[in-house]
Amino acid sequence: MRKKILFILAPFIVVLILVKGLSFSPELVSFSGPTMGTTYTVKFYTVDSDSNAQSLKGDVDNVLLYINQLMSAYDPSSELSLFNKMPSGSTKEISRDFAHVVDKALLISSMTDGSYDVTIGPLANLWGFGPKKGRDEPPSDAEIDAVKGKVGYQYLSLNGNKLSKENDIYVDLSSIAKGFGVDAIANKLEENGIQSYLIEVGGEIRSKGKKENGEAWKIAIESPAGGHNVVQAVIEVTDVAIATSGDYRNYFEKRGVRYSHIIDPATGRPITHKLVSVSIIDKTAVMADGLATAITVLGPDKGMAFAEKNGIAAYLLVKQDFGYEERVSTAFEPYLKNRIQ
Repeated sequence: MRKKILFILAPFIVVLILVKGLSFSPELVSFSGPTMGTTYTVKFYTVDSDSNAQSLKGDVDNVLLYINQLMSAYDPSSELSLFNKMPSGSTKEISRDFAHVVDKALLISSMTDGSYDVTIGPLANLWGFGPKKGRDEPPSDAEIDAVKGKVGYQYLSLNGNKLSKENDIYVDLSSIAKGFGVDAIANKLEENGIQSYLIEVGGEIRSKGKKENGEAWKIAIESPAGGHNVVQAVIEVTDVAIATSGDYRNYFEKRGVRYSHIIDPATGRPITHKLVSVSIIDKTAVMADGLATAITVLGPDKGMAFAEKNGIAAYLLVKQDFGYEERVSTAFEPYLKNRIQ
């Protein structure tokens, strides 16, 4: 009887050994969706394409929903909105992720001496670039001067996870929250064992690993002349994040004057210099995102000096009479060595 059982089981053991010996090539899987007033796209390699794509998309959507609940200025019940409604002198215990983003925003505010200011919200709202209804007329000098008094990162302090305000300030994380969203998606993918991926949220990108054929991921830097339809440069990246800030994406015009959504805290007005696009490469998307806006505010000369001083990989496009001048920091130059035309 025992010999008969062994005879019956033997074919199954052989089949099991053969199946374990097979190697499956990873497949490229992608999915996308809406988030933060824009869209996201995730691409990654996996040997279990169907189940991974379905379950991970649900996980990613939940991550992005959670971030909106923390940092959306358009959601009156978000953690950010509730803090902004608090009176001067208030302190609020905030979540770890919210504190992480505020900490990075305050760091960049300090690095730039306030040229990037995380409390720029009142001015952004005044010019019609916040949650309030947009406008087609620029505000008066008196309105600008009145609101400037409510802007100043020095009135905001973070101690652990306790956030305090010393003035009637309004925190605006729109220049950095998308970057954090990219990093959060990356963490979720890695928790699920994904080691080769490309993530994009509203133009902010993070990559890891390489493609199945061994090539690096290719990233296109768009031209201000044609937005998403015209490519200025294509570079190869891996294990880094890249973010681009531009004054050509969001603006309004009045009597032939274009007013950018990027506000200079020093003047209380949209930037007027000729730096129209800044792309930053960093280890994390949250820092790349914030630094791209910071250098855009600083302008072509101060911005490049700031990048060189701090070892930042920066790629600047400055408007000329005909076309755009490229300005590249020392730290960015290696990424252009294998530039794809």
